[in-house]
Amino acid sequence: MSKKVLITGILGQDGSNMAEHLLNSTDNRVYGMQRRSGTPNFTNIKSFIAHDRFTLVDGELTDSSSINDLVIKIQPDYFINFGANSYVGVSWDTPLSVFDINASGVIRCLEAIRKHKPECRFYSAGSSEELGDVDYSPQDINHPIKPRSPYGASKAAARHLVKVYRESYNLYAVHSILFNHEGPRRGAEFVTRKITQKVAEIHHKIKNKESFETLKLGNIESRRDWSDSRDFMRGVWLMLNQDKPKDYVLASGETHSVKDFVTKAFSAAGIPGLWSGEGLNAKFRLFQENTVLAEISEKWFRPAEVDLLHGDASEAEKDLGWKREISFDKMIEDMVECDLAIYAKQAKEDQ
Repeated sequence: MSKKVLITGILGQDGSNMAEHLLNSTDNRVYGMQRRSGTPNFTNIKSFIAHDRFTLVDGELTDSSSINDLVIKIQPDYFINFGANSYVGVSWDTPLSVFDINASGVIRCLEAIRKHKPECRFYSAGSSEELGDVDYSPQDINHPIKPRSPYGASKAAARHLVKVYRESYNLYAVHSILFNHEGPRRGAEFVTRKITQKVAEIHHKIKNKESFETLKLGNIESRRDWSDSRDFMRGVWLMLNQDKPKDYVLASGETHSVKDFVTKAFSAAGIPGLWSGEGLNAKFRLFQENTVLAEISEKWFRPAEVDLLHGDASEAEKDLGWKREISFDKMIEDMVECDLAIYAKQAKEDQ
């Protein structure tokens, strides 16, 4: 029987990937919530925006009445919340806004469900940034929560709120700690997409013998557990369809440094290079040449760094039968391929 699924953050990477997964693998009707304010970018949903089971709706996580109205009108069977202010670095500049969306926004969703559709199943997207200064590796769902950014703190608050509403009102509400996950739909504000977009630009400039500005980065030694967003969407849907609600970690179980990511991204574009130097003097140079492709800038260091995040998804693998399918290398290759095509198209249009 067809179900109704309401997804916030529909124009972002995860919201669009979730919608596409459901439209391709189920007969469910999907309602994607876009913000009423701002200028929308429909790039991530252009492949399914005209689908007969997809409907775009307006709403604001900062406005209780708009969330209530959507739940009353749609009567969703599932409510998947990917709407968030997700930029860790920026969260120090706008902490109140971050909490209003990431934590208070979750309360508004849970309250709307509690009042108007208590049988609706709710999902809250968490982050490995909740864990912060880690005690042990790999990190499982029971790891202490010690965030080191306003963003991480806001996601930790959301996790506690989900637990409170689940236990107090017997709601099917779950929250998962999603370790770093990327893909061709990742926003340009994230370091991984910043890298692959710059790689595409430098590839074009080298090919046409043009000068270019180097890729500027912060802490290239920090290690993250990276997966492809598309793999995580399968896990999220499995979480929402269990007999009892339970929180999980989704992760690859592997760690790679930002430095590794840069090397593989340039290699995927056919640009071999080598790192040299340490700390602020580290530089990535074109192989057998002195041309600098990437270097370090103090501007891109965070006030408080998290050096290592490494997830343990063994519970999700055991209980849900979930497992990552897209490798780290394949994820990077897909991102670079996408950005090479985008840059080539833009360059052609600019001629």
